Amino acid sequence: MNKIIVFQTDFGLDDAAISAMEGVSYSVSQDLNIRHLTHNIPQYNIFDASYRLHQAISYWPEGTVFVSVVDPGVGSNRKSVVARTVTKQYIVTPDNGTLTHIDRFIGIEEIREIEERTNRLKNSELSYTFHGRDVYAYTGARLASETISFEEVGPLMNKEDIVKLELYGCKKIPNGVMGQIDILDVRFGSLWTSIPYSDFKACGFDFGDDILVEIYHDDVKVYSNKINYGKSFADVAINEPLIYMNSAYDMAVAINQGSFSKVYGIGVGSGWKITMTK
Repeated sequence: MNKIIVFQTDFGLDDAAISAMEGVSYSVSQDLNIRHLTHNIPQYNIFDASYRLHQAISYWPEGTVFVSVVDPGVGSNRKSVVARTVTKQYIVTPDNGTLTHIDRFIGIEEIREIEERTNRLKNSELSYTFHGRDVYAYTGARLASETISFEEVGPLMNKEDIVKLELYGCKKIPNGVMGQIDILDVRFGSLWTSIPYSDFKACGFDFGDDILVEIYHDDVKVYSNKINYGKSFADVAINEPLIYMNSAYDMAVAINQGSFSKVYGIGVGSGWKITMTK
């Protein structure tokens, strides 16, 4: 382990919840290096939690422990787990779908159910609504500080049995591709799709091409226009749209110095599909 622990939640920063998780971690070991992925996951949005983990985890060194708490089922019979990726990072999280993107795009080597009789903050047994503090931060800190080994987290689980969300992926259509609008580049309102660059490139698109982009909400077409494919935002004028490859190596649609999502009222998730065709 490298003593790095990275927190992700939907808690926000308006109260003491994150500080409590940090305090529990430092109570385990003051040698820990605590970092934060984000605490602005939309409330209860497990898909976003899964996506953001995948977006960041590959850039952290082996032995990093991630604690991801987006847990609408807290206090229920959902399992608490620690997964070890094939790249040797660890994720402490509810088994509620948060591991979906990691499982699909990186790979899980082993997964263990947290044994709460030993891996739970002392005197927290009557607390049912803050497992982020009482179970996940505590277990993550013990693992990151090598107070416990991965084997001491709890019993081995069959990694095929974890809860997985449905991913739309990418579909070949005549003269192009279809995907889902998975998520936003939040601050800038760009649309990040499920269309991998490799599938897009296989259609024969090249920089400078004007590509027909159509967006559907629940099968109703809400946008249709030709958009230029560029390397970066500077390839088009301010307030002009473009298609580009985002930092996750998927295709995205943006407005240079504007918000595509706000301008056109575009959302994300299973109801939002996008096509890119010649």
